[in-house]
Amino acid sequence: MKKLFNLAVKVGRKKDGTSIYQNVGVILEDHNGPFMLLNKTFNPAGVSDSQPDKSSIKIGMFEPKPYEDQDQF
Repeated sequence: MKKLFNLAVKVGRKKDGTSIYQNVGVILEDHNGPFMLLNKTFNPAGVSDSQPDKSSIKIGMFEPKPYEDQDQF
């Protein structure tokens, strides 16, 4: 299996204004095509909402860093 993306949600901001992200899963690919694995402990209802009128959250897809083992997930 090949890791295509890490999945993360923004959970806050540091004092310097940079965002804090929490890893919630991965996008992997095997001989059947791409698929998503979400952490069992991830609860979308627990993600802070800066726009209360929205009924969805944004999950970012980040390419794995070169030093990450591509076969581990």
